[in-house]
Amino acid sequence: MTAQRVRLQPLTRARVASLGDAGAAWVAGLPRVLDDLAERWGLTWGRPLPGGSASYVAGATTAAGEPRVVKVPVPDADLADEPRTLRAAAGRGYVRLHDHDPASRALLLEALGPSLEQTAWEPERTLAVLADTLREAWHVPLATAPEVAAGEDKASTLARLLVDLDDRLGRPLAPRVRTHALACAERRAAAHDPERCVVVHGDPHPANVLRVREERAGAPGGFVLVDPDGFRADPAYDLGVTLREWTGRLRGPDAPQVLGRYADLLAERTGLDRTAIWEWGFLERVTTGLYVTSFGAAKVGRTFIESAERLV
Repeated sequence: MTAQRVRLQPLTRARVASLGDAGAAWVAGLPRVLDDLAERWGLTWGRPLPGGSASYVAGATTAAGEPRVVKVPVPDADLADEPRTLRAAAGRGYVRLHDHDPASRALLLEALGPSLEQTAWEPERTLAVLADTLREAWHVPLATAPEVAAGEDKASTLARLLVDLDDRLGRPLAPRVRTHALACAERRAAAHDPERCVVVHGDPHPANVLRVREERAGAPGGFVLVDPDGFRADPAYDLGVTLREWTGRLRGPDAPQVLGRYADLLAERTGLDRTAIWEWGFLERVTTGLYVTSFGAAKVGRTFIESAERLV
């Protein structure tokens, strides 16, 4: 693969640019890394694929003609838990992991079809698939992820992130949004129960749920998850992340009612607490808006923050 064929997705490009010299060095060295991976795994490269902000992703074909996907993380992406989670899942609810290169941290993955984001389904149908796929993925053995230290539960870490980013970015949050998000975090932290935790995906938005190319075990609904964070948390946290999207549906005064219907659907589909799902969703909406703003994607971040303002 030549340097000319290495094309970063917009969010990845913004994130790498925010890293300064380290990001520039990673971009400059990426063609060599890809050449080394092609030799190691016997690959012929295909086209770059859309992804999030944390990796360069490209299609490839093995010497036997089998399709694969290769994912190379950006320098500041802490993805150490991803190969461990995928290996433990063995394809149940998740993309299959074929190999992992520790030096570059690259993953050789099962090739999949379109994502839920590309289906253009109504939110209710998309959320139902998300919930069903997550229920399958939550079977990853709990011992796969490290125990959570005191004060390091997800709600507590999100609360600290919120305060840090909001202060550092000059307080873009309306006071009522900040107050409500921190109250949600306090309640979720107080409710943290190690006995009820599962290995959550951590970021199950519609673009991270892809259709399998053919029917197989572990994907009874026809979809599997990619890009897991793989840590111990309340399973309602994952459902809250699925509520984080839909900013385009939350433009009017009925925004709380619209998102409330989605929370009801998720609670009914999984048997988990509706209030917990809602509070995790609000906290994720706010912190995601701040986080993407912090690495240069201010326009995207603003859509999350403005939608939060309509919910309180």
